Amino acid sequence: MSEAEEAEEPPAVEVRPTEGPWKVKANDRDFCNLPEFQKKVFLCFKKSKYAGNAIKTYKYNFFTFLPLNLFEQFKRAANIYFLVLLILQIIPQISTLPWYTTLVPLVIVLAITAIKDLVDDLARHRMDKEVNNRKCDVLLDGRFKESKWMDIHVGDVVRLKKNDFVPADIVLLSSSNPNSLCYVETAELDGETNLKFKMGLKVTDEHLQEEQQIANFDAMIECEEPNNRLDKFTGVMKWNNEAFPLDLDNMLLRGCKIRNTEVLHGLVIFAGADTKIMRNGGKTRFKRTKIDELMNYMVYSIFVLLILVSAGLAIGNTFWYDQIGSNAWYLYDGKQYNSSYRGFLSFWGYIIVLNTMVPISLYVSVEVIRLGQSKFINWDLQMYYPEKDTAAKARTTTLNEQLGQIEYIFSDKTGTLTQNIMAFKKCTISGHTYGRHRKRLSKIPVDLKWNKYADGRFQFYDHSLISCIQSKKNPDVHEFFKLLCLCHTVMVEQKEDINELVYQAASPDEGALVTAARNFGFVFLSRTQDTITVSELGVEKTYQMLALLDFNSDRKRMSVILRFPDGKIRLYCKGADTVVYERLHPSSKHKERTQSALEAFANETLRTLCLCYKDITEEEFDSWARKHKAASVSMSDREAALDEVYELIERNLQLIGATAIEDKLQDGVPDTIAKLAKANIKIWVLTGDKKETAENIGYSCQLLTGDMQIHYGEDVKNNTESSGRQVKIKEPFFAAQENNALIITGGWLNEILYEKKKKRRRLRLRKFKKKTIPKDGQPMDEREKEQRQIDFVDMACECSAVICCRVTPKQKANVVNLVKKYKKAVTLSIGDGANDVNMIKTADIGVGISGQEGMQAVMSSDYAFAQFRYLQRLLLVHGRWSYIRMCKFLRYFFYKNFAFTLVHFWYSFFSGYSSQIAYEDWFITLYNVCYSSLPVLLVGLLDQDVSDSLSIRFPKLYLPGPQGVMFNYKNFFISLFHGIFTSLIIFFIPYGAFRQTMGQDGEAPSDYQSFAVVTASSLTIIVNLQISLNTSYWTFVNFFAVLGSIAIYFGIMFDIHSAGIHVIFTSAFTFTGVASNTFRQPYLWLTIILTVGISLLPVICIEFLQKTIWPSEGDKIQRNRRKYEEQVEVVKKPEPFQRGRRSRRSAYAFSHSRGYADLIASGRSIRRKPTQRPIPEINQAENS
Repeated sequence: MSEAEEAEEPPAVEVRPTEGPWKVKANDRDFCNLPEFQKKVFLCFKKSKYAGNAIKTYKYNFFTFLPLNLFEQFKRAANIYFLVLLILQIIPQISTLPWYTTLVPLVIVLAITAIKDLVDDLARHRMDKEVNNRKCDVLLDGRFKESKWMDIHVGDVVRLKKNDFVPADIVLLSSSNPNSLCYVETAELDGETNLKFKMGLKVTDEHLQEEQQIANFDAMIECEEPNNRLDKFTGVMKWNNEAFPLDLDNMLLRGCKIRNTEVLHGLVIFAGADTKIMRNGGKTRFKRTKIDELMNYMVYSIFVLLILVSAGLAIGNTFWYDQIGSNAWYLYDGKQYNSSYRGFLSFWGYIIVLNTMVPISLYVSVEVIRLGQSKFINWDLQMYYPEKDTAAKARTTTLNEQLGQIEYIFSDKTGTLTQNIMAFKKCTISGHTYGRHRKRLSKIPVDLKWNKYADGRFQFYDHSLISCIQSKKNPDVHEFFKLLCLCHTVMVEQKEDINELVYQAASPDEGALVTAARNFGFVFLSRTQDTITVSELGVEKTYQMLALLDFNSDRKRMSVILRFPDGKIRLYCKGADTVVYERLHPSSKHKERTQSALEAFANETLRTLCLCYKDITEEEFDSWARKHKAASVSMSDREAALDEVYELIERNLQLIGATAIEDKLQDGVPDTIAKLAKANIKIWVLTGDKKETAENIGYSCQLLTGDMQIHYGEDVKNNTESSGRQVKIKEPFFAAQENNALIITGGWLNEILYEKKKKRRRLRLRKFKKKTIPKDGQPMDEREKEQRQIDFVDMACECSAVICCRVTPKQKANVVNLVKKYKKAVTLSIGDGANDVNMIKTADIGVGISGQEGMQAVMSSDYAFAQFRYLQRLLLVHGRWSYIRMCKFLRYFFYKNFAFTLVHFWYSFFSGYSSQIAYEDWFITLYNVCYSSLPVLLVGLLDQDVSDSLSIRFPKLYLPGPQGVMFNYKNFFISLFHGIFTSLIIFFIPYGAFRQTMGQDGEAPSDYQSFAVVTASSLTIIVNLQISLNTSYWTFVNFFAVLGSIAIYFGIMFDIHSAGIHVIFTSAFTFTGVASNTFRQPYLWLTIILTVGISLLPVICIEFLQKTIWPSEGDKIQRNRRKYEEQVEVVKKPEPFQRGRRSRRSAYAFSHSRGYADLIASGRSIRRKPTQRPIPEINQAENS
């Protein structure tokens, strides 16, 4: 199967679509509201199936914001937990803490999150409003009137002008260009800046030029239902009792930009959500990080632990009351409750007392940290692109730590890895190579001032080629450039206002070759249906074009047959070396030297084309022309018939030389890919380009290297099919020793993953209702299909690099989804066009490239910046730091709250399991707000184990993130047991010290209030010093936070224990004078010091042993940080790869789609030549 067939299945020839046609009547809005086009929305309510043109990317409106946002927030287990807790605190019998201590923090958390979501959604509202309020001319009441995009309806006729965006999917009716030709730029759709042409039907071009004619237009369009296929459209227009076929060449898709066309008219077929660009957008998914999911499960675990502990203490209270409490007259509370009921109330009391195991401040702190990390990304000047004045932008604040856990990156090619700018770099003519780097070559570019047509931006450094051209001693050099300016399908347009010629090429490759010929003095000036006019070193010549043999992906070449001014006939051909060498005459010269040059070009990952010619006699041409004419009117398999005829004339060719074009990568792409690969991140390239182009870029950007074993989809297909039946045996697909890469096509994916023909297969199986193996190779059941998908993912994930070419936007998203589904891996997608939107939304992290082409990808992304190279800093610096900071924060936060809360547990054994709290009320209220929050918050915002430069220099430091080793259930239980140990020390050392103690004044400071103050003081000092031990990056702010938190604790404690505040609020402040009385006793100070020392000493010893005996990679680099920072990183130049693979020979520079041959041959694209053409200044412009 050819690549073109793999990319898309050509529609069958049909008069009307077979499945429920989509009907549109021109200039008739009421037609869309007929009962037959109504669909049920809810119960008996119906509305038209035709969407309006207003788009909606926002999530909320005025009425749905509150309920939907609360619903989303209460998906978080902790919020439900606190809501239940609030309800329990309202019940007087079991409430041990006031209800407002939970209500106020819960409302604050919900409000902060809601405000953040509201701000994000308002930005989406603004963008939608800006798009929906764009203006264009719509035909209303027989006249064109200015209207907003949102007011456009299906069936309207719109008038668009140069540089306008297309507001909906429209059928082109007519334009100001001859024969209703129109040029569009599709950067918003696919990121490509080269122009594409569209044509109106001949009948509409002839009859729909005037406003009154268009107002009387009443055709009926029947076409396919709205879908997401950007490369396919099938329909028919019925007008004046005739039917006219419509295809994609007649369609202008929403998001395209009108270029080089003054005015055009079009009929709206699909609007708003039905347009292909919106259909490719996919659903807006709510993304959550792995740490968020893990925190949810940990909250469940803590809740289970809380229930078990509370149940145990409630049982203890029941037995205690039976044996002791009921017999102690001084404990009588006046309530006639039995022991079981008291145990039941004690259970709920402990649920409230111990609730601080998961404090609500945790989620406030997490949101603050994420917001701060997002701001650091926005403020990073090293991710600012001055050429486009574009800074990096974190468009979400909830996914930062996920950037430190990426395992797979899925990247678009055009506009993401490459600039989509082609440059003529080298050539070989008659076995002599020009443009290669030689010591004697000047670094000064050649002077082209002698050529009035030269482009000042063109640079070439081999002066010997210019000398050869100007000397006219080597005819092969002239023949070489003559071929380049004659053998192509480039069209030229004259801008009369500035006397400039503009080249329109089907691909940037062709444009680069014609531009190179122009700069060397061989200038393509104009063409008609059967002539080409060029300027050869200032001499204008016109050649008669006898035949144009266009390129396709099977032929991999194109040819033109010309009659020279002197009457001789010559065929010029250019194509991939694999097909050209097969067709050379045995006597052709310089084959070996040209082959060596091609290998050298390939080693530099340049895109190559071989150039050759053949002189044809008049008799030979006449004989061939008759066969060509017969094939061109064949009604069955016309393309195959033409290919056979082309083969007859394209043989016994004479080799002239070869060209080498560079597809310019964005700056820093190879280095970025190399760094990410060292971080064990696998990169997949998903592109719509042809296989050879994608593979060539793979080598250019060092995604593919010379030591890799390249595997192709068609070669490994049998492996996946056979292994699909061996479910129990898990064997690797490739030899473990090899460094493998996989290159597959969209057509191969369809065969393996069964994305096509599903409906047809279901109908067939339903009809026969028996177990027969379908002839088209489709699986019999979902289980077999799933196994095939698993095999594909396993095979692809064994490879260091994967390239998927000729894939549709939907296939891109499906590939990402398969890796997420079966590998449970964290994925990142990066792209720049609307065809990447679905992929960006499907991945865990979506990154949009901004500042170069359209903004569709950016609007749907989570992060945006201007260049691919910034990805390494986003992941290796910001992502890694965010992950480490969040893990440290969570581990410490759980620890400090276990240490704080479990003191109540130990105290319960000495308080009759009565839900009595071990601390003062106000200490419980302020502990997580004032006494322990700031140091850990700063660690979550500012901590870094190594600098940003070392993080990028040593990508191996990134590995703990994808492995998830810094925060998991093991770390959670370590924090739990550390908290248990600390709470034991905090409770039992003061408890032992208070027994049989006598103070200096003869009084025993062993009362409950003094004990509460000593334990609270010990806890505050311990948790603040503990975070100091965990801090890697010290600043003045950290010192201030640690010492300030301790100082704040003592300051507030002395204030709330003062007599003055007790007089004002007698019932609220009951610890009057306790602090001053307690801290008068040196014995209690020693108790606090002993408690702190015993708590921290084991931690210090473990940290010392771990960093000394079992240091991590980060510890080693941190230890030698200064030495590494003084050293200059040496960038090793990659070795050139070997060419001995079939793919490298096919890295030819051609468009992956057909050229403009059909258009040229029809004569419809040719403008009327001016009577007197001024000397133009020619620029090859793809973007005017």
